Amino acid sequence: MTPPRPTPSPNPGPANLGAPWRLSYLESLAGEQTQTPAGFLRAYWESPDDDEQNHVVHRNAHGMILLNAFPYANGHLLVALGEARARLLEYEPAQRARLWELVGLATDLLERTLQPQGVNIGVNQGVAAGAGVPGHLHVHLVPRWGGDTNFMTAIADVRVIPASLEAMSERYRQTLRDMA
Repeated sequence: MTPPRPTPSPNPGPANLGAPWRLSYLESLAGEQTQTPAGFLRAYWESPDDDEQNHVVHRNAHGMILLNAFPYANGHLLVALGEARARLLEYEPAQRARLWELVGLATDLLERTLQPQGVNIGVNQGVAAGAGVPGHLHVHLVPRWGGDTNFMTAIADVRVIPASLEAMSERYRQTLRDMA
């Protein structure tokens, strides 16, 4: 049985452009990539008294859950351990378990607070993968609803975020209080 053919794109260009000669160039860059410091995540971890202004909605002895200041969608959360490492496998197995426990709590919190129709959960490890803070691995949780990519996104490449970070932080904190 042959696989189904993909639906044609409205874009008349090719679906893929082969350039196998670029691999050696890309591999040569690997040694030149520098890791930036842990950035704001480390600063937030070291400043628990500033959690409210930094939109940290939960922290424990291992890590924290906070709102992304530049969200893809309202309620976009980040989860990070307090100890900064660039790669997932640089953490010990017990640390990875603590990270995923926080991701589980963040998922529960997000679903209870916003009741989205879906959630994207992902890690961008390294600059080439899109990590904005490559020196401090973190997990993104993005709530999703059918139709959340709308006219503004498609036409103007602009996302509409209808609630402030302050209002969203308070909604998450209220849900945490209700869960306690």
